[in-house]
Amino acid sequence: MPNIKSAKKRVKVISVKTLQNKIAKSSLKTALRRFDEAVKSQDKAAAEKAYAVAVKKIDKAAAKGLVHKNNAARKKSQFTKALNAIA
Repeated sequence: MPNIKSAKKRVKVISVKTLQNKIAKSSLKTALRRFDEAVKSQDKAAAEKAYAVAVKKIDKAAAKGLVHKNNAARKKSQFTKALNAIA
């Protein structure tokens, strides 16, 4: 454990930020999973709703640095193709 006041503060701040990152990543994964489930069920309306949520979450995650911007672009492209493939 740190003895210096500033080091103690850093431990607290890092733990809070780590928790926030875990929450954001979990939320992102949930949105991605819901979109995949909607696509697998071939439900166009549900897939469109899930697509909008997933793209928004991906953009936010990329802006915060949780995922790389190229990774975000690739995921959005894959999701768009999957959505358009639903008849």
